[in-house]
Amino acid sequence: MLLVELRIHGRGGQGSVAMAEMIAGAAFAEGKFAQAFPYLGGGGERRGAPVQAYARISDSPIKLREKIEEPDLVIVQDPTIMEMVDVLSGLKKDGVILFNSESTIELSREDVRAFFVPASRIAIETIGRPIMNTALIGALARITGLVSVDAVAEAIREKFPGEIAEKNVLAVRKAYEQVGGVE
Repeated sequence: MLLVELRIHGRGGQGSVAMAEMIAGAAFAEGKFAQAFPYLGGGGERRGAPVQAYARISDSPIKLREKIEEPDLVIVQDPTIMEMVDVLSGLKKDGVILFNSESTIELSREDVRAFFVPASRIAIETIGRPIMNTALIGALARITGLVSVDAVAEAIREKFPGEIAEKNVLAVRKAYEQVGGVE
């Protein structure tokens, strides 16, 4: 049975919750079972405050309904959050961490695979704003194969209207091509 758990670290206003929802929507579009939910404890409802969002993807119904403590994948929207939050906490051995970053980041663990994509730059170039959540989903699709770019595009078009959706789909496709990693 496939069950993949993701934890997203970001700041209020960066679209962490929307990202989790679009990841789940893309999985659902491919016939998988999925759930997405936020954790806003600690002031996450304020713009700029640390937030976490979660997604689960499975090939069978998901009965779990709790916060994800030991994710298979972690996405970090803003690496400066690492000064306040241990983003590696609970990440499984051989897990994947994806950073919104122009360059590599030194990690305290060698038993995880790290990937980097300049998602903010891609978002500014394609969408006109530094809201990088859809670009990060494109990178996630490339490094994991959990969801296809077409399914991500479908989820985005369900969430956003017309031109906004198409700009976000372009961000997904660019990030898919530009993600780099350290194995």
